[in-house]
Amino acid sequence: MRALRLPAWKSEPELVEVPDPEPGPGQVVIKVGGAGACHSDLHLMRDFTGGLPWAPPFTLGHENAGWVHAVGDGVTGLEPGTAVAVYGPWGCGVCERCRLGVETYCENPAGAPVPAGGGGLGLDGGMAEFMLVPDARFLVPLPDGLDPVAAAPLTDAALTPYHAVRRSWAKLPPGSTAVVIGAGGLGHLAVQILKATTAARVIVVDTREQARESALRHGADHAVAPGERAAGEIREATGGRGADVIIDCVGAQETLALAGAVARMLGDLTIVGIAGGALPVTFGSPPYEVSVQSTYWGTRPELSEVLDLAARGLIRAEVTTFPLDQAVEAYHRLENGELTGRAVIVPN
Repeated sequence: MRALRLPAWKSEPELVEVPDPEPGPGQVVIKVGGAGACHSDLHLMRDFTGGLPWAPPFTLGHENAGWVHAVGDGVTGLEPGTAVAVYGPWGCGVCERCRLGVETYCENPAGAPVPAGGGGLGLDGGMAEFMLVPDARFLVPLPDGLDPVAAAPLTDAALTPYHAVRRSWAKLPPGSTAVVIGAGGLGHLAVQILKATTAARVIVVDTREQARESALRHGADHAVAPGERAAGEIREATGGRGADVIIDCVGAQETLALAGAVARMLGDLTIVGIAGGALPVTFGSPPYEVSVQSTYWGTRPELSEVLDLAARGLIRAEVTTFPLDQAVEAYHRLENGELTGRAVIVPN
């Protein structure tokens, strides 16, 4: 079969022929229906030189959905042809966090299929005709009405902001304000998740006019261009109080500075993006009792909730599809800021 593989750190991915995977005991092979191209993959190609507990070569694609193709001994309840989404972070399955479905924060990484990684992050992902999933628990059947192309990007681009928003639900009652910084692949879904699950006013910040317009179409109440006036504009829109919850989907120095400048006392500032910025924290800055945290992906139970929202039409990823032989072009367009929403590779 054909697969798009990253041969080494700081390299271009290559479309090559590899053997078809075969499932062992407890494992499942899926026929890939869609594999999302994530901005974090660009960091693998451009920035990383090591320091992770896994390394290339491997097949890219950590946002995946498709159909059960073959199952190994001991797998029950997953018949061939069943439409499924793949839960991306693969933990050990036995530590306390994994038993709760929080495999992103596995505390026994030595027992995981790939420490602190998953398919497309150390092991072979979904940018291929077939994908080996090392344990059936990583598969979530799709609700009726949701196809794999639409579901694939939800496994990260929606699950990641959903987890960030969900942990701050208590701070998003009527009268509250949430700010989403970055309205791209994750941010345009963060806006929809906020509107679908909270009563907050939503303000979005993005450098691109097209992305701001898209966020407004998806329910944002106000869109702001970054710059010297951005913090003042957000403060003015909130009556001078600032934002109760800020989701920074970029994580750059400039975006974190803006987040700190517009946070309301007792608010939440959640760093989702991995652009490498830092937020100075001193007494009184950010404002008193602002909680600052980073998050990574989301939980298996939360993925089921995300898929339910999508099946009911409450959230929807903007998708541009590419065949497998145009996957490298998709990454180039993503890198150049030419895509709104998410690129999805359709191998079959």
